[in-house]
Amino acid sequence: MPFVTRTRTPATARTTTAARTIATSGPTQAVQPNNALPHPDSPFPTPSEFHLPMTDPKSLSPDFSRGTNGLLPAIAQDAENGDVLMLAWMNQAAWQATMKTGRATYFSRSRNALWCKGDTSGHWQQVVEARLDCDADAILLRVLQTGAACHENYRSCFFRTVANDGSVSLNQDRV
Repeated sequence: MPFVTRTRTPATARTTTAARTIATSGPTQAVQPNNALPHPDSPFPTPSEFHLPMTDPKSLSPDFSRGTNGLLPAIAQDAENGDVLMLAWMNQAAWQATMKTGRATYFSRSRNALWCKGDTSGHWQQVVEARLDCDADAILLRVLQTGAACHENYRSCFFRTVANDGSVSLNQDRV
């Protein structure tokens, strides 16, 4: 893959630990309860009775059959600071173009066509890393963003903060 290679310094590296026990058996995974059992009259199974379908952990591509009209949500995240930049949609052709070029390519629902981020604006997204969620039906692209990610010329499409009282404020300036 033609992705840009980035390394983290120990000061910015993050570690996480799993807080639950997962037992794997065949094609399903049984989730064990954390001392939280449902009420005995509950119509829902206890956590130990749950069997969640598992995807192949080494799957190399998203499962576009799980999306609406073959489209899956794709989140662009700044690879340097972790900010969420935008949410767009990808179909299989957009995924393949992204993997081939290393530049974020999405599917425009309004134009019914592929678009490579930056082709018209010059605000490119160079992909550093692509991740799939556990069900392979959501995509995370960690990118190096040139200019604004938002079509309204903000660095991130998430430039509005909504407070508990419903008031809205801008959390960034236009680029």
